[in-house]
Amino acid sequence: MNYPQIDPVAIQLGPIAIHWYGLMYLAAFVGCGLLISRRARRADLPLAPGLISDLINSGALGVILGGRLGYMLFYDLQAWIQDPLKVLRIWDGGMSFHGGLIGVVLALVLFARKHNESIIRVGDLIAPTVPLGLMFGRIGNFIGGELWGRPTDSPLGMIFPHVDEQLRHPSQLYQAAGEGLVLLILCMWFARKPRPAGQVAGVFLMGYAIFRSLAEFAREPDAHIGLVSVGLTMGQLLSVPMLLAGMLIFLKGPGWAKGLASR
Repeated sequence: MNYPQIDPVAIQLGPIAIHWYGLMYLAAFVGCGLLISRRARRADLPLAPGLISDLINSGALGVILGGRLGYMLFYDLQAWIQDPLKVLRIWDGGMSFHGGLIGVVLALVLFARKHNESIIRVGDLIAPTVPLGLMFGRIGNFIGGELWGRPTDSPLGMIFPHVDEQLRHPSQLYQAAGEGLVLLILCMWFARKPRPAGQVAGVFLMGYAIFRSLAEFAREPDAHIGLVSVGLTMGQLLSVPMLLAGMLIFLKGPGWAKGLASR
């Protein structure tokens, strides 16, 4: 198969160009927002209707700021040091999921404190919806022809002419399927009925860490980073604390929530 060479510009209105990647982000925020609104009506995850838009806006801001700062810190630190203003040039590309996750967590902490909500319950509310956004994001990576896979002789291999003439894994599609669609189904299935506080968020964190780590074996490491430690890519290395955090929240979250409620 050959990479379809999709025009990254979806709509051109005179001097205004609307890129597919931007549309994927829009679809992610809208889709996650709709799922959050639906889940917030459940008796075990109540959230006042007036707070939903604030929650979604806070999360979106956390994704964008955290994603950009995380990319510069984890993947392009030397360039950031040499050019501090590079962090502002988002149009040049470069977003990190792990940085976005940190940004979202900080945004949710501020949201929970502002509205006197439980951060653990808020996390359980939004966690199952995140894979939908990830799926759109990875489709955006594929359309943009970025984050391609390692060379392969697999029948699933694809030639990316803008890279070279080798067959490569379409790892963006693997990630859209794994950490996107499959994880979405898994999290929504697990969250279909009330669970102890923290367990839904824990399942998402553990699931993402596992799917991301597996996909990294097919994804070409960043050329300027390569393998960072003991044969791991940066994505795999950053997923280790995420896996441990998911396990801890899954096991200890109910007790933490009970402690917070008794204060």
